[in-house]
Amino acid sequence: MIARLLCLIAALLLPLPAVAQVMLSFQSFNGSMFGGRFPHTFVVMQGTLEATGAKIDENYGYSAKSATPAVLAGPVQAIIMTEPPKYVTSTNRHFTVPISDATYWAIRTEVAKWRDAPGKTYRLDQNNCIHFVGKIAELAGIKIEYPKALIRKPKAWLNHITGLNPQLGAKAIK
Repeated sequence: MIARLLCLIAALLLPLPAVAQVMLSFQSFNGSMFGGRFPHTFVVMQGTLEATGAKIDENYGYSAKSATPAVLAGPVQAIIMTEPPKYVTSTNRHFTVPISDATYWAIRTEVAKWRDAPGKTYRLDQNNCIHFVGKIAELAGIKIEYPKALIRKPKAWLNHITGLNPQLGAKAIK
């Protein structure tokens, strides 16, 4: 009897294994004419898949393949970008949400759709990094809008999304 009681107490005192979870973060980069990069938004997924225990550390953004004046004239070739860790840590993290394994795989499917779309798919005001990140946000259950005045302003747009979604508990980034 005492042995059983001691076993029960020991089992209760042992730390439980951490719950596997992937976290989805929404990032922006302010951009700089002198720095050679335009304002940009992208997502970061980090954590562990529940089903397999696989470690996840990925990021995805959508951009024109070449930053030339052609971007202003109409559709151009697009690219799915991944950023080095140093770049990711130097950007603005607006908010982070936990996602399920199913949502993780839905996001990966969406990334592949954008990456593999045929032809010239990047359009500065109709299909840019904001639209890509917006689609991913919708997959994670986040309310999205695309105000015309913010369509070229990733940081301001993510601040707007923060305001639309008070459940995120996030604050606008200045």
